[in-house]
Amino acid sequence: MTSYTGIWVPLVTPFRHNEVDFDALQPLARRCVEAGVSGLVVCGSTGEPAALSEDEQLAALDAVLDAVPECPVVMGVAGNNLPAILDRMQRVQQRPIAGLLVPPPYYIRPSQAGLVDFFRTVANASSVPVILYNIPYRTSVGIELETFRTIVQHERILALKDCGGDLPLTMSLIGDRKLQVLSGEDHLLLSTLCLGGTGGIVASAHIRPDLFVRIAQLVQRDALSEARELFHRLLPLMRLLFREPNPAPLKAALSMMGCMRGELRAPMQGASDETKALLMHELKRLECL
Repeated sequence: MTSYTGIWVPLVTPFRHNEVDFDALQPLARRCVEAGVSGLVVCGSTGEPAALSEDEQLAALDAVLDAVPECPVVMGVAGNNLPAILDRMQRVQQRPIAGLLVPPPYYIRPSQAGLVDFFRTVANASSVPVILYNIPYRTSVGIELETFRTIVQHERILALKDCGGDLPLTMSLIGDRKLQVLSGEDHLLLSTLCLGGTGGIVASAHIRPDLFVRIAQLVQRDALSEARELFHRLLPLMRLLFREPNPAPLKAALSMMGCMRGELRAPMQGASDETKALLMHELKRLECL
């Protein structure tokens, strides 16, 4: 069973002339793994899955699995049509994945009882662990504490990507010790780790994965002053990468580093010239260029 600890990178999906750029995706995955990350996520929100067909999503997953066969890879599965989600899960689970990252169904705004039923149905149909993805600003519905406590009784629901921005809720879930809690908000990584969270799914870690891995290691060793110092060194980068809708600034930064083109699919737009200039300065400071 996979342990969801340390730093996981939610991979961007590179494009070239509006096609998935597998020649950029695979080296990007290898670069993260060589830096010591614990795992990768394909088709999380950073990977622009809403802009990908189901076949493209599966092709991206296959490319990453081929590139880093030794690395745990989690697949994002999102949607608001439950039968379609279950059908997609069956196709995904034919691959050797380490889990499924599943948010609440967006737009529908189900009740808390509806969320319990949704996640139980997903978990019953899953042959791999399920990571809950609490991200109210994308789904328009948050998972409440008692709902979490009901959902996690299912044996296959093991972890949480926490983007709720609710510190008391995060503290309660960590204290319950029923879920492995990973920060999904980059700027909350250090606080989540210090509170007892197990790690983070951190988009910013594309840039200097080695330094993000180092933060998690330092916290594990109780070297908190060093962890704080390194975290604050990276904090300006994190803020810049979310200055505009994700993953536009991230793709711009990776393009500057020669990893891929900064291309997105409409209606997403590329990063502004102002953000690019700020990113250039920050990448030089972090010795990425």
